[in-house]
This record gives sequence, C-alpha cells and structure tokens, in this order.
Amino acid sequence: MSIEKSGSRLGRRDLLKLSAVAGVAVTGASLAGQKTVLAAGEEPSLKGKRIAISATGTDHFFDLQAYNAQIEEVKRLGGEPIAVDAGRNDGKLVSQLQTLIAQKPDAIVQILGTLSVIDPWLKKARDAGIPVLTVDVGSTNSINNTTSDNWGIGKDLALQLVSEIGGEGNIVVFNGFYGVTPCAIRYDQLVNVVKYFPKVKILEPELRDVIPNTVQDAFTQITAILNKYPEKGSIKAIWSAWDIPQLGATQALAAAGRTEIRTYGVDGSPEVLQLVADPNSPAGADVAQQPAEIGRTAIRNVAKLLAGQTLPRETYVPALLANKTNVGEVTKQLGIG
Repeated sequence: MSIEKSGSRLGRRDLLKLSAVAGVAVTGASLAGQKTVLAAGEEPSLKGKRIAISATGTDHFFDLQAYNAQIEEVKRLGGEPIAVDAGRNDGKLVSQLQTLIAQKPDAIVQILGTLSVIDPWLKKARDAGIPVLTVDVGSTNSINNTTSDNWGIGKDLALQLVSEIGGEGNIVVFNGFYGVTPCAIRYDQLVNVVKYFPKVKILEPELRDVIPNTVQDAFTQITAILNKYPEKGSIKAIWSAWDIPQLGATQALAAAGRTEIRTYGVDGSPEVLQLVADPNSPAGADVAQQPAEIGRTAIRNVAKLLAGQTLPRETYVPALLANKTNVGEVTKQLGIG
C-alpha cells in the first residue's frame, strides 16, 4: 500500500493517524516508456505540456481555491493550462469533458463531480490514452486522486458533535449529495459513530441541501424544522457534509434565538470559521481543508506522472478540525487568520 501525504503542516502524530485511517487498497500507476531521469531534488517540469483542468463549479470557496491554484501551478511548471468551469451544470460538465477529450491534452484533472455523471467520460478519456487524475473524486478511472482524508474528517467531526451534545439528543442532517464521494464518506462516518451512541438519533426525513441558493435554502429548511421542534433541547445539533448549508443553518438558528443548537460542517470557508470563532454563534465546528494545496499537489502529481514516476492511488492533504477552542490557531495555520 502506498499512500502519500502532501503539504504537511501537521506533525508526525497526524501522519501516523492518517496512515492508520487510510485502510484502502492502493496501487501504483505509471506511464510506461516515458520515464525522465531527474537529478536528486529536481522538480518535474510541464514544459511543452497541455494540461486540462475540468471544474464542476467554482462558486464555492474550496472549488475556486483548488481551481485557481491548479492553473497557477501548471504555469509555474512551464505548462499550458486548459481550464474550464461547468458552473454546476451536469450537462455542461459532460460537454466540457467531451471537448477536452477531443483536444487530446497531455492529461486531464477533474475537480469534484457526481460520480455517475463524470465517470463514463473519465473512462472515455482513459480509453483514448489521456491520463486522468482527480481532485476529490474516487473513480477507478483516475490514476491518482488528491484529496483530504475524508474518513478521518467524517470521524473527527462526528466525534466532536457527539461529545459536545453529551452523547444524547436529536440531530438534523443534510444529506443531499451522497453521490459525491467525499460527502458519502463523511456521512457514512457520521452514521458509524452515531450507532455506538444509542441515545443519539438522526431525525427523519433527512434534509437535502441544494445548489444553487444553498444558504437561503438551508435557512428556510432549518426555520421549518425549528417550528416543528419548538422546545429547547428537542434538537441538539445540525450536521452537513460541507459548510455552506452550515452557514444557512447557523443564520437560521441565530434568527430564531435557538443558539443552544450547535452546527457542524466541512471545508473551512472563511465566513464559517469566523462564526466558529464567535462565542455567541451556534457554529460549533468546521473541518478546514486546504484546497489550494490540494490543487497544487494534483498538478505536481501530473508532472511526476508525465516524468514517468509511479503515483499512489490517493494523495492526502491534511485537514484541520476547528472548534470554539482552537479556531484561532487553525486559521493562523491556514494563513487566513
């Protein structure tokens, strides 16, 4: 098993933790016959290479940070980026992948996307001899996927939630994007943790977060839930696989004066981290990813692959759980505090 951790800002303990959590089988891959001999410490170049960057959307902090960082990293390594953004439209995403395959770039990097939508086209690219790498997409058609350790993120966030509600109470869950691999992993880890706390109950039906108008929709759905459960203590927490629904939920709680309920999410969007830092806000915790570093790492993996190096199946970039106690330290580590 070969698992690489890149861009580390954490210590050896975290590295060991990630290695222990990542119980996935990984296999190496390389481009046969294209190996370039590099001097010790020499960075692979993308000079003369055309690298396609396909984004599902760039309206979210994570997506935009990863997308822009990839473009800049391709340029820094001497390559030509072909960057396209589907604007959260699945039909446009399929069309842009078709176009990129026809252009025959030296590699395609796909950022996020619903697996059932993009995977047939990632396979077509692979069948056409175009190396496919991904960001946050667990596809068998990807040579390497650069991502956060979503198993660790899901477990740590769930344990934080369960601990802060004292191991009992009702929680509201947004689960609208189970078809997106990182969201599915985080949700499954929440369920795995909750099953060992029999006094914790996920309310049914679960809520479905949406794109676009995520914040407004979450605000409306949580306001309706609060009207259904008007007694304080009847809901202890609200969970979402990313932090834009968390933003809307937090705003709804504040507007309704239900700040005894805590919210939990993932991504580390600056506006949500500010709420976590506010002692009067119901935002309880947010797991902050490092999207720019994830983007740069994905492109460095492209360069390594095209230089003939073998890649691990997954490359993990560390994430940081920010809560009321440590959010100041986390934002400083992320360079946004």
